[in-house]
Amino acid sequence: MHKGPPTIGGVFNPLAYLAARWTPSPGIVRRAALAALTMTVVIVVTGGAVRLTGSGLGCDTWPKCTDDSLITTQAQGIHGAIEFGNRMLTYVVSAAVGWCILAARCAKPWRRSLTRLGWAQFWIVGANAVLGGITVHTKLNPWSVAGHFLLATALITVTTLTWQRAREGDGAPKPRVPGPVRKLSWALLATTAVLIAAGTVVTGSGPHAGDSSEVPRMPFDWESTAHVHAVAAWAVCALAVAMWLVLRVVDAPDDTRARARDLLLVLLAQGAIGYVQFFTDLPEILVGAHMLGSCLVWIAVLRVALGLRERPAEQAEIPAQSDPQLSAL
Repeated sequence: MHKGPPTIGGVFNPLAYLAARWTPSPGIVRRAALAALTMTVVIVVTGGAVRLTGSGLGCDTWPKCTDDSLITTQAQGIHGAIEFGNRMLTYVVSAAVGWCILAARCAKPWRRSLTRLGWAQFWIVGANAVLGGITVHTKLNPWSVAGHFLLATALITVTTLTWQRAREGDGAPKPRVPGPVRKLSWALLATTAVLIAAGTVVTGSGPHAGDSSEVPRMPFDWESTAHVHAVAAWAVCALAVAMWLVLRVVDAPDDTRARARDLLLVLLAQGAIGYVQFFTDLPEILVGAHMLGSCLVWIAVLRVALGLRERPAEQAEIPAQSDPQLSAL
């Protein structure tokens, strides 16, 4: 039977073709996962800059920038350049996600779990791009804007999980702390998710609509939603302090306690920024810093939760700690 040239296989299955010819080191795989996470945070912050500079409709249609041009025009000025620049950053995020998928697929042995996480990132990026287009076509509908941010948060979740998994093996997860501590981490995760969702309502009802034109807002009193957001923030802080104390009581591994400490530091900075911006009529620079803080808080909470278990590997970077309390679980 006649065999086709070797390049034919690369056309039909390019990832398998590349995997047969390139084997990235574990360090490259970890850096690829970190790059995807970093670029996700960057595009969230730049998306906030688009809204805070009133450039949300700088490109007044999608996927084109205008009805007659794929790119921004001189007539659209600085607002068009800012909005178009943020759109172009989507391609950088896509490239980072693509690198993550490629590195995971070409690693030896092939870790299908990492590849699946990489493809999950890809589909979230695509879905958020479409939702971004819907947001433009609906003239910055606040519910669509909120969904746009929550999808970005979902991407942060998956990229953080990928980054963590790239540093672990593929064995079954094993607990590093007693069961009640892990349940506390679930409460912390759920409360932080509520906090972030409440933050989108504050944004949707607040003064920074994203454009100088008449943009609809959510039908809520801004100050009341801000107070609800603050209550959720205090609840997260209380749970984070409880987690830090409990991890010390159960003599959790040092790296896990360090993650809990880092979470407290991020929460302290985020809370300070939140109160200062509230009492200074929401200056744009502080709102942008608060958006960055929201990303960092969520990443820190995820890292605490993920640090409470381990997946064994031949060269595990996070050693297990024997604990007589675990055997009773």
